[in-house]
Amino acid sequence: LTIILLLTVLAISAMGDSADHWAVLVAGSNGFWNYRHQADICHAYHIMLKNGIPAEQIIVFAYYDIAQNPQNPIKGKLFNKPDGEDVYAGCQIDYKGADVTPSKFLSVLKGEGEGKVLKSTENSKVFINFSDHGAPGLIAFPSGYLYAEDFHQALLGMNSKHMYKEMTIYIEACESGSMFSGILEANINIYATTAANPTESSWAY
Repeated sequence: LTIILLLTVLAISAMGDSADHWAVLVAGSNGFWNYRHQADICHAYHIMLKNGIPAEQIIVFAYYDIAQNPQNPIKGKLFNKPDGEDVYAGCQIDYKGADVTPSKFLSVLKGEGEGKVLKSTENSKVFINFSDHGAPGLIAFPSGYLYAEDFHQALLGMNSKHMYKEMTIYIEACESGSMFSGILEANINIYATTAANPTESSWAY
């Protein structure tokens, strides 16, 4: 949890003027046992806002089944650390339930389809934050997987369409290093960092 805070703040502070910043934040899981993913993403949402990124330029994916879950002892609230603030309050979720899919995520990145999508330009700075489970060569969604090569092709497409000037990607998932290891080009101005290397668990805590 501290890592996501530090990396997000560092990414934003390095970007300068926040008016042309965009963020795509994804909690790729569902079920109360995955509480931490949606809590972390709502936490990231508030960091974006506090650092001046307009709400209309922040796109959030979350299954939306935790805050009101019968197992939640504090109904309607989410916390990403003990004695922390309620990060669910004010967290605007754009894609919920069955819309939290790899295909919808890739469409948003490419600026395609209906609903809220990236409308970034060659002058924009884009931040992507994904929190969920993973395995070698993939990250998980509630009902499917996003494979490293498909993600890679989407990033290349964004580059060819001049959808960013700089991009920072943070993936918190097991074996998340495998999403970039050996395939991310050095000349497309993307900084990617992960919670684990290609062969290790990222651990829940």
